[in-house]
Amino acid sequence: VQLVESGGGLVQPGGSLRLSCAASGLTFSRYVVSRYRQAPGKARELVATIDSAGSNTDCEGSVKGRFTISRDNAKNMAALPMNSLKPWDKAMYSCNATVAWNEYWGQETQVTVSS
Repeated sequence: VQLVESGGGLVQPGGSLRLSCAASGLTFSRYVVSRYRQAPGKARELVATIDSAGSNTDCEGSVKGRFTISRDNAKNMAALPMNSLKPWDKAMYSCNATVAWNEYWGQETQVTVSS
């Protein structure tokens, strides 16, 4: 099983990035996908979640209206478009896929927001 993250990088405040999570080796459409982030010196926090069918999504309060989470089960991919990025969005972001007792993590990708 692999979850491959891509799309991180450096962006100025107010800019946008799009994180992608490409899955292989699992029946992706059965899994709930979540995005987490961990800022320096802080605990990891849940950013957004999407159910297995893509019917229901939820985002953490500070990113609502700026981040969205989506998925394409036919392509085994999930995306996190991030708009109006703030300096405090700087963190290591990771993708998680979970169903029942099975949980998988992708590698982290760095998002830096700085002028």
